[in-house]
Amino acid sequence: MGLNTYLGIDVGSVTTKLALVDENGKHVDSCMLRTAGKPVIAVQKGLQILKNQAKCEYNVCGVGTTGSGRNLAGALVGADVIKNEITAHAVAASTYVEGVQTILEIGGQDSKIIILRDGIVTDFAMNTVCAAGTGSFLDQQASRLNVPIEEFGPTALKSTSPARIAGRCGVFAESDLIHKQQLGYPVEDLLYGLCQALVRNYLSNLALGKELLPIVSFQGGVATNVGMVKAFEEALGCEVVVPENHQTMGALGAALLGMENHQYTQKQTSFKGFEVGEMHFNSVTHQCSDCSNNCEVITIVEGDLPVPHPEKIKDVKGNIIARWGGTCGKWDIS
Repeated sequence: MGLNTYLGIDVGSVTTKLALVDENGKHVDSCMLRTAGKPVIAVQKGLQILKNQAKCEYNVCGVGTTGSGRNLAGALVGADVIKNEITAHAVAASTYVEGVQTILEIGGQDSKIIILRDGIVTDFAMNTVCAAGTGSFLDQQASRLNVPIEEFGPTALKSTSPARIAGRCGVFAESDLIHKQQLGYPVEDLLYGLCQALVRNYLSNLALGKELLPIVSFQGGVATNVGMVKAFEEALGCEVVVPENHQTMGALGAALLGMENHQYTQKQTSFKGFEVGEMHFNSVTHQCSDCSNNCEVITIVEGDLPVPHPEKIKDVKGNIIARWGGTCGKWDIS
């Protein structure tokens, strides 16, 4: 018979997450893998992983996608709902963290804060510019200090006198770290100093003027770092909750949105099946010179056909599954 499930896909710049929930919104399975600059392949591998580790047959009744690659993922798998990360994280947190009012989310390349009141998003902010407020900043500095990222948090917790590191800018933070390192600061004090610097950067950039009330949920890959959790708790003066599936909360939120859409509309899903993981896709980019906008248009072609030359892309019929990048709509496909 199989288990009725809903699939959520969160395609980020660093990692791609997939998650399945049942008809009650309970977590069934999930996986996370590196995007590695190839979101199509990451989504396909994720589908293969879920299929291979399934303990029973999954009947996917609805699909939602989110993240920076949500439109691409939606076109590939046949999504029923395509939503931004703010909505997905808010839905997941309000479902799995009872009474949540503040969501802290730090990913590899960006970070965001979401304010919830009575389960409704009342305010949010995103940082997609400053590297010092993201997980990649911690990765780079851990590598500089020759500390495996898995040991970053536990080592940072051993600090008794954390170094004061300038965290307003990634470049200044790095030079400050090198200076402190040359002065002979212990590694644990440098690591926890980095945690505090990132927290200061995050709060000064994103939380300014916002009322951060408990319950506070910390989501995203950086929430695995116990040093970051402690630094946030010190700065906020309250407990910070790290959900069980904190790394895949975006995907879980997308799955819940797919479930909500299906239960409300009762429409049959557009999901193309786990077989998408075995399909072949090609992409081609061309510049439209029909007006002064000079739009870069991306076309995704399904199948084993050779990638058409950009000048011939207009003539390709039938096997185009997605196209975007145009401003006027002339390149859109239905």
